[in-house]
Amino acid sequence: MSIKTVHPQKLTERLSEELKNRDEIQPPEWSNYIKTGTHKERPPDQSDWWYKRSASILRQVYEKGPIGVSRLRSHYGGRKGRGSSPEKFRKGSGKIVRTILQQLENAGLVERIERRGRRITPEGVSTLTQLADWIKEEDVKESEAGNR
Repeated sequence: MSIKTVHPQKLTERLSEELKNRDEIQPPEWSNYIKTGTHKERPPDQSDWWYKRSASILRQVYEKGPIGVSRLRSHYGGRKGRGSSPEKFRKGSGKIVRTILQQLENAGLVERIERRGRRITPEGVSTLTQLADWIKEEDVKESEAGNR
């Protein structure tokens, strides 16, 4: 089953919980003090934002791979308010994306392709499809329980 058959938010939530159990995926010390891009005014409020971003990046690599840091920066960018001047688009933090991709590589979920970016490994595909199957089964059980 493809991961496109389940809601992306549910998959990202469940995948972030799965990534918390892996030793290779750990937020660095500096992750508590930084913004996720120049367009943001404050650092993230959620304590587990690193795992959610890691899960989101892994899903993006699966769907759009091979993909590089620059395209992922554009995906996680946003509009920067500049006072009375018009807003402008700014890319997200490259350090965060690069560090997460390196951690996913060390976990064996993503591999690097020379001059093309990163793509997902067979282990990463199986992890995502197993989670998608699990979520789909939960949704079917919930809909059957609701029809009774």
